[in-house]
Amino acid sequence: MGYPGVERRRHCVYVTRNTEYHMRDGVCVAVRDRRTGRFVPAHIAVSLKLEGGVRLFPNGAVIPRIDQPNVGDAIWFATAVDASRQLVTSRIEAIERPSKDVVASYA
Repeated sequence: MGYPGVERRRHCVYVTRNTEYHMRDGVCVAVRDRRTGRFVPAHIAVSLKLEGGVRLFPNGAVIPRIDQPNVGDAIWFATAVDASRQLVTSRIEAIERPSKDVVASYA
């Protein structure tokens, strides 16, 4: 049985094939390489806002979504200040909640 109220948690992790994108209130606060387990402080996604998802279809078609991305979608990050700072990730494999220890380790 799920919680029927408003989602109050501030942190989540979007897991793609090679990378974990750690989010706080819709902004990427940390990126971790899944192969090494190390955070990548200079990653382009750090400090970018999650703008939505990109639905990827087997025939190559893509449809942008302005709501929260789901498993199977790609993530679209962008900044209003600099249009050249945009990123579309690979497909999301899982959406998780980080542990308190991981949240405390964010720079």
